This record gives sequence, C-alpha cells and structure tokens, in this order.
Amino acid sequence: MIFMLGLLAAPARAQTSEQPAQTIRVVGEASVTSKPDRVEIDLGVVTRGATSQQAATENARVLQRVLAALRTALGPQADIQTISYGLQPDYQYPQQGGAPKITGYTATNTVRVRQDDVGNVGAVLDAATKAGANQVERIRFTLKDEAAAKANALRAAAIEARGKANSLGAALGLQIARIRSIEETGATPRPLYDMAFARAGEATTPILPGAIETTAMVTLTVDFATRR
Repeated sequence: MIFMLGLLAAPARAQTSEQPAQTIRVVGEASVTSKPDRVEIDLGVVTRGATSQQAATENARVLQRVLAALRTALGPQADIQTISYGLQPDYQYPQQGGAPKITGYTATNTVRVRQDDVGNVGAVLDAATKAGANQVERIRFTLKDEAAAKANALRAAAIEARGKANSLGAALGLQIARIRSIEETGATPRPLYDMAFARAGEATTPILPGAIETTAMVTLTVDFATRR
C-alpha cells in the first residue's frame, strides 16, 4: 500500500474574531491488490489465399474447428464472441517503383473468450492452437466485482487522508474544525500481468494470473483552528 501526502496551508475566513481558521489540503493515496477471478482471451485465425474467396473460405473452415475445440474445453455454454474480422489484399511493391501488384489476400478473424476459471488458461490456449488458431492478441485478467475493489481502495485512501490530517494538526497545535471538501479519484483495476503468447507443444502452456492492483486517491480540504 502506497500513500502520498500534500500540504497546503493558507489563511481562511475567521471562524470567530478570536480564533482564525487555517485551511490544510491533505492527499491520501492507497493501493489494494486482489486475486483475479475472470480472464479474457483474444485469439484468432489468420489465413492467406490467392483470391479473397480462398482466404475467407479457409479462414471460416479453420475457425469453425477452433470454435469446436473451445466449446469442448469450456463446455457448450462457453462465452465466445467475435471482436474483429478483416479481409484485405496483399501487395508487392516493385523495387524500381511503379504500381503495386496484388499477390494474394489475407483474412483475419479474432474472437474473445471469457471465463471465470483463471487456472486453465494454458489448456484453453493449447486446445485453440492445436485446432488451428495462429494468433493470440491479448490475455487480460480481471475481477468480476470491480466495484468492491474500488470501494476498498477509496476507503483506505480516505482513512489515510484523515489520519494524516489529524497528525498534521497535532504537530501544528491545531484541531479539525470542519472538512470543507472531499475529492476522490478512483482508478480502474489494473492487472500486474496483462499479456501472454501461446505456443503449441506437448506440455500445457504456463500462464500465471498474477494480481490486480486498484489505486484510489482522496483529497480532503480541512479547516483547522487553534487548540484551546
């Protein structure tokens, strides 16, 4: 857990004619780590052909085989969706200049697999690559309940900010009169490990989930008064 502290003291309007107030700005930052319980895998099939039809047909054939392997590995209720599809010509550019020549076509179809079992990612990748998948774009570990992680980080940051304000007040001979304002900044949970590439082989591809770090910041603007 990491904390930051900022202090800005400036005269404020007097609360009473005998006890002028001072304003102090305190910044508390806290990070919490969580174990991921969901994973997203973006993988696909890239095929090439002399014509666009050949490239697209071969791509569809291989992808159907990959999808069947994924459903076998994950069950019939597997969460799989297409996230991108592309079909474009491949060009050869003459060394001496001139118009490029089309030499073939490339078809790319990428799907996203979501699952809550973060321990069998390697087995899923191996099943897909053995069936013909030849592109792994991303592996992202996430949390099913990101709101809870954000709330815990904000709570820790707020407690730290209030504690720092109390410590500063005590050191300066002041006491908290009121909290003038509260500002919070919540960060999106960030995987400490976010990328992997698969390679087919006899052994299961090792994928380590790592941890999810969620950072939040709370800024308190506090009015202080001299201790009586």
